[in-house]
Amino acid sequence: MTVLRPLLLCVAAIVSMTAADATFVRAVNLNGPALTIDERSWEGKDAANVKVEGKAFANQSVALKPATDTARAQMIRSSRWGSKVDVELGGLPAGQFQIFLYVWEDNHSERFDLLVNGAVVQEGFVSGATGAWKRLGPWSTVTKDGKVTVSARAPDHGAANLSGIEVWTAGTVPAAPLAAFADTPTSDQVEFFEKRIRPVLVEHCYDCHSAGAKKINGGLVLDSRAGVRTGGDTGAIITAGDPDASMLIQAIRHLDEDTAMPPKEKLSPAIIADLEQWVRMGAPDPRSDDTLAAVQEKEAIDWNAARQWWSFRPLTAPMVPSVQDVTWASSDLDHFVLAKVEQSGLKPAADSDKRALIRRATYDLTGLPPTPAEVDAFLADTRAEAFADIIDRLLASPRYGERWGRHWLDVVRYADSAGDNSDFPIPQMRRYRDWVIDAFNRDMPYDRFVREQLAGDLLGGEGDERFARVTATGYLANARRFGSRVGDYPWHLTIEDTIDNLGRAFLGLSVSCARCHDHKFDPITQRDYYALYGIFNSTRYPWPGIELDQNQRDMFPLVPNDQMASAFAAITERGAAQKKLDQAVKDLKAEQKKVEEEARKAVKERLTEALKTAAEAGRKEIEERFKAEEKQAGDEAKKSFDERLKTAEKSAADHQSMPLPFALAYAVTDAAKREDAVVQHKGDPAKPGERVRRHFLSVFGGAELPSTDRSSGRQALAEWIFTDGGALSARVIANRVWHYHFGRGLVPTPNDFGKQGKPPTHPELLDHLALRLKNLGWSLKALHREIILSRTYQQSSALSDEALAKDPTNELLSAFPRRRLDAESLRDTLLAIGGNLDLTPAGDHPFPPASERKFTQHNPFKAEYETERRSVYLMTQRIQRHSYLAVFDGADPSTSTPVRPTSTTPLQALFLLNDRLVHAQAQRVAERISGADPTARVDALYRTLFARPANKTETTAALNFLDGTRTRLKAAGASNDRLESDTWSSLVRVLFRLNEFVYLD
Repeated sequence: MTVLRPLLLCVAAIVSMTAADATFVRAVNLNGPALTIDERSWEGKDAANVKVEGKAFANQSVALKPATDTARAQMIRSSRWGSKVDVELGGLPAGQFQIFLYVWEDNHSERFDLLVNGAVVQEGFVSGATGAWKRLGPWSTVTKDGKVTVSARAPDHGAANLSGIEVWTAGTVPAAPLAAFADTPTSDQVEFFEKRIRPVLVEHCYDCHSAGAKKINGGLVLDSRAGVRTGGDTGAIITAGDPDASMLIQAIRHLDEDTAMPPKEKLSPAIIADLEQWVRMGAPDPRSDDTLAAVQEKEAIDWNAARQWWSFRPLTAPMVPSVQDVTWASSDLDHFVLAKVEQSGLKPAADSDKRALIRRATYDLTGLPPTPAEVDAFLADTRAEAFADIIDRLLASPRYGERWGRHWLDVVRYADSAGDNSDFPIPQMRRYRDWVIDAFNRDMPYDRFVREQLAGDLLGGEGDERFARVTATGYLANARRFGSRVGDYPWHLTIEDTIDNLGRAFLGLSVSCARCHDHKFDPITQRDYYALYGIFNSTRYPWPGIELDQNQRDMFPLVPNDQMASAFAAITERGAAQKKLDQAVKDLKAEQKKVEEEARKAVKERLTEALKTAAEAGRKEIEERFKAEEKQAGDEAKKSFDERLKTAEKSAADHQSMPLPFALAYAVTDAAKREDAVVQHKGDPAKPGERVRRHFLSVFGGAELPSTDRSSGRQALAEWIFTDGGALSARVIANRVWHYHFGRGLVPTPNDFGKQGKPPTHPELLDHLALRLKNLGWSLKALHREIILSRTYQQSSALSDEALAKDPTNELLSAFPRRRLDAESLRDTLLAIGGNLDLTPAGDHPFPPASERKFTQHNPFKAEYETERRSVYLMTQRIQRHSYLAVFDGADPSTSTPVRPTSTTPLQALFLLNDRLVHAQAQRVAERISGADPTARVDALYRTLFARPANKTETTAALNFLDGTRTRLKAAGASNDRLESDTWSSLVRVLFRLNEFVYLD
């Protein structure tokens, strides 16, 4: 069985360069219009692999000229990744130097130590999950032998990614900024600020540092962008892009008792990490004088005007546009697309060939490649309905639910762990994942799909139907957990996460931005937020376990209705018994400590008496003797408890690991106390305001929960989403379906249909699709069928020269958008063509037993489990991302991922070249496609990997490669029994790296 691991997980890499050939290289994250280093601006013409003006760049390094500088001794690019990395720089003159190191924060949150010349200079450094570089240092060192060695050690199986090193002659380091303030925040940056930064400032800072404070301490105000950037009496508090140099970050880290902020209690590690990331991003801050005034004045919203926003308008059937080429369009959908193409003076691309078409549709609907036999059968079928039959077959396949279920899991930020500081695993969470997959396979109507996730436990039913509906509420239970406090656990943050995801997933709105004040951009009031808050505050969430309270509780027993009372009683009794056993262990430990201290104290008292009468010369001998006696007395007292403590701990552990006689769902139920919530002043639970009746968003009429309804209100909320908000919810899901078929939604921001999002490129087409979905009974499979059978979908991916000039991003859809396979499809393809993909449904993950889940914020849960099942069944953690999925842009389970990024990094290329999975699967493919005729074998490879035969040029090149590889392997001493297998697997690995394999045309 193969396992996916990071490339070069444990490697000692030595790079030795002399001062003469050192290259001036710095790894940075570009944000500004130009890069300033050493007080000089470097434009694109002077830099390799760089795009300025805020655009993305593909390389992990920035090569700049000139190569030398009088103040600089040497600088290199290492780009080394592993658990043991050594980078040696030679050719330095004797003297004192200052070292800076660039670490790539690669979404893994790795932990490692950094050393210079063998001495630890930074212990236990934790890289962030940001996908950016961090500059560490400076560290001083002296060299006499002309060498400096910078090292990283990851003793806990982590990995460091060292991307650049600077070595400066002591005292010559220039003070050049690495980043500028983010003056025009992106929508993602606005979301980050509103969700992760503003609430922290409000809760922890505004009392002393805002315009409304009784006394402004230190001349610092943090309730405006200008105040944050100006700083206070001691100067600027933020150095954009550099958390370590920012006074704000130094203060919240509590490095100095005199400047520590907040002064009474240090912020949690998660909040500190968010603030560090904010500074690293350039401290994006959407606040301005205008928006601040609007919030403070609480201007009344003109609801009639607000409802005129395009996404809030009622759905009406748009007029199907006329087109010039009446023969091209095969459906109304095609008319909407062709009309815009023709208006721009363009023509649609030619039809895709049948091989590309079946490959495209098979990946789209199942996430797997078609087999050569399926391709051949389609080519031989000349009937007009041949392609439609293929679509019906794919939609009926169980693989469809696995593919489209994964899309939904992206949106709802699915994870198998809680997301708190210690990231406790949740064994029962996978039942929700399986429910999602099954719902897609059964083509559950979308409105029912949403209702069951919000209120399945309230919808009744018997047997398996009821169990499934309860399990569906795992959507709500899956909300993130925060911190490690017990007595005052921050449930308001979990509820905020619930409301945030609900708004984005079902309505395409950032509702949680109204937690502290009315939404600044969209017509969502703070009262709306707390109306929804009341619904979820009246809901009981399950307890996953945290560092200080590790036992799960409040799970839902999957038993018949008439056994519910006894099942809940059994769970309660078990919890009480476990609590009693755990308390017995605590009491024994406390008693053990007390007896040990008393034994030591008795010896100390005898020592005091002995010293009173002892001569000066013998005092030291007496002290040494009593010191040994004190230790022995303490050890003996402690030992007397060992057996009792061992027995008590075993009893507690055995009871904790004992399975219940029925299955449990990680699901929600209505809380015992169900009531309306109060508005929290500036989002602070400690500052309650007026009570707000539970209701739906005011922009949709604000329907209230009837006073006679004694439930949480979740069932009513589900109804409101499809009645009052039905037009918006239909547009949102129709756009998601389009996005996953074409790689980009008609609304490019699928989670934001508000004013911060982008407007639809084809608004009439979007409304047409939304109405069709409703008229089709909310059947997603029926909508798939209409889209895939359209002429628009069946175009080739070849853009004409004219289209490239007029519409380079292909917004008009004059051709099918070419796109790369996602992470799961790539891995599943490797397993499928190797013949070892396990298509059986996955069961429970092999988590450690409950008694061994002793995770802490300093030793959080972290695991990857080997499996040959489909990637949707991989265990997914919130804090520690799966190493393979992180490399190939898998979803971030800590937040909703409506659109996956598509990055191009050296790690991806190296994975396809060196990873153990790739080598193993290449070997399997080579062995599966055997035969005596090399030409036929090459052709079979191409049919398997690319769904087409090899042409003459490709066949010749492959045969030449095989001959050359065979010769090299022989010369290297390869054994005869492995020679042919290794030769052919080498060819397979080369083919894996071709764009045609990893891209979809």
